[in-house]
Amino acid sequence: MGRYLVRRLVESLITLFLAIVVVFFGIRALPGDPARTLAGEEADPAAIAEVRHQYGFDQPLPVQFGRYIGKVFTGDLGTSVRTGLPVTDTVAHALPITVELALLAMLVAILIGLIAGVVAAVRRRGPLEWAANSVALLGLSIPNFWFGQMGILFFAISLGVLPASGFVPFFDDPADNLRHMVMPAIVLGSAIAAVIMRQTRSAMLESLTADFVRTARAKGLSRRQVVFGHALRNSLIVVTTIVGLQLGILISGAVVTESIFVLPGFGRLTLDAVFTRDYPLIQGVVLITATAYIVLNLLVDLLYSVIDPRIRIGGAAL
Repeated sequence: MGRYLVRRLVESLITLFLAIVVVFFGIRALPGDPARTLAGEEADPAAIAEVRHQYGFDQPLPVQFGRYIGKVFTGDLGTSVRTGLPVTDTVAHALPITVELALLAMLVAILIGLIAGVVAAVRRRGPLEWAANSVALLGLSIPNFWFGQMGILFFAISLGVLPASGFVPFFDDPADNLRHMVMPAIVLGSAIAAVIMRQTRSAMLESLTADFVRTARAKGLSRRQVVFGHALRNSLIVVTTIVGLQLGILISGAVVTESIFVLPGFGRLTLDAVFTRDYPLIQGVVLITATAYIVLNLLVDLLYSVIDPRIRIGGAAL
């Protein structure tokens, strides 16, 4: 198990390095001159050259990359060319908002998707399965921007029970924070709930026809014990994989939802950085996103051994 963990850590570091290389050289291959964007379209060539020198854009790309990697290893992600603030401070301000939103959205998705998937598998070919499949299809089909606007129209404008936009830090007012976050979390988690529901249903149907479930029934175990103690636990391998991958997607891809509800999170920060060609901020955002994916995938692999002891035995043998 120890050797497997070390190998995974090495693979993760290599993946992270390759992601940095691709993004660093990829964004510099885009058309346009970031120095002209920063100096202004009407700036004279001398001003543009000064901006280019100030931010190191006049250096060869290998030199720029070497300097950037050296700073990354010391924890310095550079300075935003748009705001003049350190990238680490900018990301540290926006990331907790998106992490909270992603965790709440995933909580909503797991509660709805897991319960609906189990019910659809156990009550197969019944009205409950039809209802669960219909809700899942709606969750996959309805775009976030439309669902969010309908939520604002109904809950914020018509009923007035939830705020339409804005953000309140959790430690300033926990209750008001949740009031602002509940609707974005439902909007963002609805599509993930549909994915979890379909995967849970499929895995449960396979488990319910397996030999170990028939053996459990033959031993006289109750229906609840068979479903939750045996079939569901075996199905959690697939669900855990989906949750781990989708949580990384939520952290990096909550742009639309954050824009609808005016949340100053990681998604909006990424969008602003791309539009303004803020190289240091884009690189910092991608570095954090890639790190989140790598860490989440590593945690998912470790959770496998907790859910299924056979994987732990196999892993120890590697």
